[in-house]
Amino acid sequence: MAKPIKKYRSGQLEAAIWENDREVNGNIVSFKTVSLRKSWHDKEKNIWRDSTIQLRRNDIQRVLVVLQKVQEDLLLAQEGEGDDEDE
Repeated sequence: MAKPIKKYRSGQLEAAIWENDREVNGNIVSFKTVSLRKSWHDKEKNIWRDSTIQLRRNDIQRVLVVLQKVQEDLLLAQEGEGDDEDE
């Protein structure tokens, strides 16, 4: 099984960079993809589970923008609710 070129981990999140090869017009072309995995412990069954998505280079900026918007929305809603949970 192939191994990633690099891995980055923070808590239960892990991102890995993979080298891929594909034949295009009789030539082998290399390209990279990213996998994003989140692991969690299923307390009911006492097992670890994970979910992974595969991203191409062009997806990464879109994911960052979408997550930034979600974070802004949650932070603005939090301020309106008077919830000081993170402070």
